[in-house]
Amino acid sequence: MRARLDALLVYALLLIAAAALGYLSTRYSATWDWTYEARASVAPQSIAVLRDLRQPLQVTSYTSPGSGLRATISGFIARYQRYKPNLSLRFIDPATDPAAVRAAGISVDGELVLRYGDRSLHLTQLSDQSFTDALANLARGGTRLVAFVSGDGERSAEGRANADLGSFMAQMAAQGVRALPLNLAQVASVPQNANLVVLASPLAQLSPDAVHALVQWLHDGGNLLWLTDPGSVHLGLAPLARELGIRALPGEIIDPSGAAAGVRDPRVLVVSYYPPDPITRGFALDTAFPGVVALARTQGNWKYTPLLRSSPQSYTAAAGVGAPPAYSASAGDLRGPLDFGFALTRLSANPLHTEQRVVVIGDGDFISNTFLGNGGNAALGTRIFDWLLGDDTLVHLPPRAAPDRHLDIGQRGLNALTLTLAALPLLLLALASVLWLRRRRH
Repeated sequence: MRARLDALLVYALLLIAAAALGYLSTRYSATWDWTYEARASVAPQSIAVLRDLRQPLQVTSYTSPGSGLRATISGFIARYQRYKPNLSLRFIDPATDPAAVRAAGISVDGELVLRYGDRSLHLTQLSDQSFTDALANLARGGTRLVAFVSGDGERSAEGRANADLGSFMAQMAAQGVRALPLNLAQVASVPQNANLVVLASPLAQLSPDAVHALVQWLHDGGNLLWLTDPGSVHLGLAPLARELGIRALPGEIIDPSGAAAGVRDPRVLVVSYYPPDPITRGFALDTAFPGVVALARTQGNWKYTPLLRSSPQSYTAAAGVGAPPAYSASAGDLRGPLDFGFALTRLSANPLHTEQRVVVIGDGDFISNTFLGNGGNAALGTRIFDWLLGDDTLVHLPPRAAPDRHLDIGQRGLNALTLTLAALPLLLLALASVLWLRRRRH
């Protein structure tokens, strides 16, 4: 009898423990992310943007109750609510409130509308990247207008050619940066509502009036990004270079150190070390720069900070096609390390800003459509734009990289993989033939 009572007591305790665990599981939750660099969790960059948004953030989802999307959206938003308690979510049924749908301009079932202060954004794609881009857009406080000088062969902000910047600017557009063409042959000056002017590797000589307009933009306290390339020193830009106190050195940079990273062309610079600078602070991604011209300081009323620098193995040599020449001191070649990027600051003449900012880089290819996906090129380009636009809270919020998505395999491994892929179908065919013959005999 006593043994039976003991058994009943044990069963009762087990039931009570199970009930307690079930109750606690409804009140508390614990999750673990075992993916590489915790990619299944909210990115640290997203968390930093959420914390920068001090005011309440409201998300409205126009979703049909029977579509099954509501549970997905609730779970997605709940991940961000852990880091921003004043992030709220509400649902509106498009069928029962069509007037609200029309007023909000909803186009698809499940569309989200993010409201922060007096600003709102529509989101039709539910992903961490799109949601984080929307948060960065809201954090800017308004659309940033970037004027791209055009008309003299510059890289297009909307173009899809290899040398253009369309892919990069599409990424920036998702974060609230709008590109505008600026043809200084048609307008006499830079529009005053522009937040930044970009001169991206012109191919033809700029007119004196165009150069004067750019210099006047600097005099008025405007910010500038100047991307130049080898051979671009004779395009009428000397007044602009004098105003900035920057000059391009002859030839281009040759850097054999890239071979250690698998880059065989010494004209492509692989940069993994960055001088201390507000733009590159904490930046640890490798970047690639094809066809680079070295830059040097002259004299100017700016504060100069080196931004990009080649390795000690690098040197300058005459630009041209074919195999790069060896270092020759008699030919005037210079030994590295060589600076090819500068960040310039000074007190702004614009009463709306306290600091004027300029970045000059001796390469325009690194954020082009062809090279944007190399290493941290896109992340570095984003940092440069955010800093020039004065969005300092976003400078250190580049998109997360996922290095384990790339397979690093040598030639032997590739040959073995090719042999395996070719032999596997033959092996299956042989096994099928053996089985067919055995069944036919029986």
